[in-house]
Amino acid sequence: MKDLERLRTLIKQPVELVLNQQIQLEMVSSSKYLAMAGWCDRNGYDHSAGFFYKQSEEEREHAMKLFHYLCDQGATAYTPEIPAVVQEFDSLRSVFETVLEQEITVTDSINRVIGVCRRESDYATEELMKWYVKEQVEEEYIARRCLELIDQIPADQIYYLDKKLASVTYDENPFDEE
Repeated sequence: MKDLERLRTLIKQPVELVLNQQIQLEMVSSSKYLAMAGWCDRNGYDHSAGFFYKQSEEEREHAMKLFHYLCDQGATAYTPEIPAVVQEFDSLRSVFETVLEQEITVTDSINRVIGVCRRESDYATEELMKWYVKEQVEEEYIARRCLELIDQIPADQIYYLDKKLASVTYDENPFDEE
């Protein structure tokens, strides 16, 4: 019976478990970003709303990449339950504080996945997770940079940051030109 199980998947149960947990976390991130987009839309931060709509979709894509990976490897990918998320924020600054907290949580989780991969000698999955590590460096940088800018911009000129977010891509950083 063990031989049949080995033929089904090379992914060991601990790795399958943490990848499913990561899928859920990515979907929670997607839901949080969608709530942030809605708040920004309701409060006149149109470009920030667009940024967060894109972020929501990107987080969903991150989850789906892992979901497909598990399925392709013959492992079981579970559709995650998504708890309710906060819909209201005190300010654009509190939105970005929440972003940074969430991205740090995701980074910690990705590091945990890699630790399990190393313990289980799952080099293929560890190699996949390197893409997520690079992505998290970018995600945290943008969140930190937005908070720095919010602190430097007078409250009546916060639209500057909102406008800058319209041009955020991960190929070229709009904050580097300053």
